[in-house]
Amino acid sequence: MIHDPNGRISLHPHDRRVQVWAGDALIADTRNAIELRETGYPPRQYLPREDVAMQRLTRTDSVTHCPFKGDASYYAIELDDDTLADAAWSYEAPFEAVAAIQGRLAFDSPAIEEQLGD
Repeated sequence: MIHDPNGRISLHPHDRRVQVWAGDALIADTRNAIELRETGYPPRQYLPREDVAMQRLTRTDSVTHCPFKGDASYYAIELDDDTLADAAWSYEAPFEAVAAIQGRLAFDSPAIEEQLGD
């Protein structure tokens, strides 16, 4: 069943620079993010894959379900001396109300630093 996220989730495309760092490694750099704001959660930047160092990401077996967005697939970030398990996720087939985030990546891990610029 598809739940209506109206009043709970909003999408905000913007052209501010977003950089994602894992230690000294620049994982993503874009001016084409979509900020997803969801009640009870911090804002998340969903970034286009073409602006992400996909060679550093490895898909994991983890999957979660959100009743407002759909099923999320997870990725580990491979660093020179470490692996950050399930540090990124993507909605490959999100519900229609949030279709704009399809295939984009969001990041979260204690080892990740996300910088928003002008």
